[in-house]
Amino acid sequence: MAAVGEGLRVLQSVKVKIAYGCCWQGQLYRPPQLALNWAVVEIMGEAKNMPPYPGPNKMRDCYCTVNLDQEEVFRTKIVEKSLCPFYGEDFYCEIPRSFRYLSFYIFDRDVFRRDSIIGKVAVKKDELQKYHNRDTWFPLQPVDADSEVQGKVHLELKLSEVITDSGSICHKLATRVLECQDLPIVNGQCDPYATVTLSSPSRSEVKKTKVKRKTNNPQFDEMFYFEVTKPCSYNRKSNFDVEEENVEKMEIRIGLWNASNLKFGDEFLGELRLPLKILKQTSCHQAWYFLHPRDNGKPVKQVDLGSLRLNIVYTEDHVFPSHHYDPLRDLIIKSADVEPVSASTAHVLGEVCREKQQAAMPLVRLFLHCGKIVPFISAIANAEINRTLDPNTIFRGNSLTSKCIDETMKLAGRHYLQVTLKPVVDEICEVHKSCEIDPVKLKDGENLESNMDNLRQYVERIFNIITRSGMSCPTVMCDIFFSLRESAAKRFQDDPDVRYTAVSSFIFLRFFAPAILSPNLFHLHLHHPDPLTARTLTLISKTIQTLGSLSKSKSASFKESYMATFYEHFNEQKYTDAVRNFLDLISSSGRKDHKSIEQPIVLKEGFMIKRAQGRNRFGIKNFKKRWFRLSNHEFTYHKHKGGDHSLYNIPIENILAVEKLEEESFKMKNMFQVIQPERALYIQANNCVEAKDWIDILTKVSQCNQKRLATYHPSAYLNGHWLCCKATVDYAPGCTPCTGGLPADIQLDIDGDRETEHIYSLFNTHRAKLEKMQEACGSKSVYDGPEQEEYSTFIIDDPQETYKVLKQIIAAVQTLEMEHAQYKRNKFKRTKYGSQEYPIGDKSLQCFVTETSGCTTNSA
Repeated sequence: MAAVGEGLRVLQSVKVKIAYGCCWQGQLYRPPQLALNWAVVEIMGEAKNMPPYPGPNKMRDCYCTVNLDQEEVFRTKIVEKSLCPFYGEDFYCEIPRSFRYLSFYIFDRDVFRRDSIIGKVAVKKDELQKYHNRDTWFPLQPVDADSEVQGKVHLELKLSEVITDSGSICHKLATRVLECQDLPIVNGQCDPYATVTLSSPSRSEVKKTKVKRKTNNPQFDEMFYFEVTKPCSYNRKSNFDVEEENVEKMEIRIGLWNASNLKFGDEFLGELRLPLKILKQTSCHQAWYFLHPRDNGKPVKQVDLGSLRLNIVYTEDHVFPSHHYDPLRDLIIKSADVEPVSASTAHVLGEVCREKQQAAMPLVRLFLHCGKIVPFISAIANAEINRTLDPNTIFRGNSLTSKCIDETMKLAGRHYLQVTLKPVVDEICEVHKSCEIDPVKLKDGENLESNMDNLRQYVERIFNIITRSGMSCPTVMCDIFFSLRESAAKRFQDDPDVRYTAVSSFIFLRFFAPAILSPNLFHLHLHHPDPLTARTLTLISKTIQTLGSLSKSKSASFKESYMATFYEHFNEQKYTDAVRNFLDLISSSGRKDHKSIEQPIVLKEGFMIKRAQGRNRFGIKNFKKRWFRLSNHEFTYHKHKGGDHSLYNIPIENILAVEKLEEESFKMKNMFQVIQPERALYIQANNCVEAKDWIDILTKVSQCNQKRLATYHPSAYLNGHWLCCKATVDYAPGCTPCTGGLPADIQLDIDGDRETEHIYSLFNTHRAKLEKMQEACGSKSVYDGPEQEEYSTFIIDDPQETYKVLKQIIAAVQTLEMEHAQYKRNKFKRTKYGSQEYPIGDKSLQCFVTETSGCTTNSA
């Protein structure tokens, strides 16, 4: 067996749903040298029973933030005048660092003063598994300076025995504060210092370090000495005992503070308390510790601040180097060529997974990664169509085929949706035209005819945009639609419309209509629309879905009479012809790829802080807040949000590299650089998630540039030299290799090894079903009698071929399971509690030790 564990990456996934509040999913973490963390947060629901505002109207204007420790990475819209605010938002991000707490803060907006915090829910990373996949109401906790703590400290204690001039034996304690990491930023700054206190029932002696300016990772390396006398020490001259302090009752306390210029004093950052009895076994102790909240001894007053409902799904993928997955990956990729396809590895995964979506997501990503998605979907779709008896029920169920096509459209069609729908969806969300056509729901002063006209105009615009967008439809989607069309037409030769309905059931029903209905789910809009806009989008989505369905009696398909009345306007042949022409175009064989005629589309925009580039020799190089916008053509910044005139623009082809900038350059966090032929543009993002997101997308859009750099300077050029390599020439070649290997395709950045690991995990979880399916194959091969009830849920067209594939799957899964067990044993042997990776106070390590001990015992 290969050296297991070499190069292994740990990717943690978390999905949190606040059924009445917020939701989080998909956080991935890798070791620092391969840091790549994913997170998806959906805030969809409400907080409840919040305390009323101490004013006449009692109501509050609330919003929710999502934080990694104390760093805000997302903020919802504001829900006005409510004590039970309803949210419906999604947040997708990539997290470039580890964290201790996943926190949710509820704020009350104040127009005239600073927004006030009502309360928070903070879930420790090592406790996420405790709430795995179950709804839980979390009470909101109060927020104060004593409880807001993050970071860790590296400490060394040494106890030396000393003989004094008088002949008595005493102890001298040397306390060395080496460094801290990941301290919080307070009011935009962190100027930390540490206090070191030796305390006992009878005394307290305090010393402190120097202040380290503008850093939350301070290097102190300062030593402090305290005289500590042994209990009942022996005096060599007089041979009598002296009543002195008991070392057992002493403790050393390390406090971290932010040096503040404010009149309220320095801010508390965290503390650590260690009893000196830890030196009882050894005279020297050195370790990393997590900082803790301050315990001031005061009883905590219980206050009801309301609650937040969360559903957390937490998983970990331990991803080995690629060659470990070759046997299982080969079995999966060959699925399209297996006859019958029901005997293939991919189809078996769909059979054993209770939710087809579980199987579809990793399968689609892996097949896309390997360029095999079209033959795979063609094979499973053809098999499903051949099992279908009625053409009107094609792909109506939540089968593996329909889920795989849904997932493919979501991944490959994201840019397509941005080009077609985003401009008009943005307009609908910003203009707030009234489009209510239900007479019962009309508000005072609204006119039904005017609302109907507004809605009709929106439907016309979106319908025309969609039906004229055929040439922009991604090639992979067109190839799949061509396969669906041919299979359906061949299976139901007496139905001339089936070649259209087989395609329209996906492109309209499962792609365009859901994107219009929930634009935030498809990255077409940042926040969930307000109730008025959501109602407008619902009416548009219903109409577009019906227009694309090509049903013979469209008006009758509406349950609501007002919708049937409204649809009469669209009951004309020209709309049917436009849909047919569009479906013909996107499902034609040999369709030309018109990527060269790519129109500008905004990929990302937002406020960031940039450093003036000093294009004039004596120009001031200060920092200013600007609105940045990235399209597939250029990267620009503007003075104000939405401004048409850019202050500066960089054509995509002029981006030579996009890299992180070391914090020490300007004593600022979350900075990156966009390197051009003449100079580098230094930019600071609002948080670590946003910085990683900008670096990622800028790198991807410029990945194919011919003049991309191989090396770069990780620090800035200041005071006549590069801070990293000390070279004095500003155009000196870089001293560090550029990060690379990212695909040029913005949408399809897929980790094939991780997807294979995820498939292994699914097979391993459902091992009992695999074995039951194997028993069913054996039973059918030997005696093809009436199906036993316990086997009737499996599709087995060829028992012998299916049995052979199942045997290979189980063997590949068992091999990977053994490699994981060996890795855990090796890691257990190497793990040091108190190291920088596993500071003391990390319960997750204790859980790991317990789990590994059990694993070692079971495998012995």
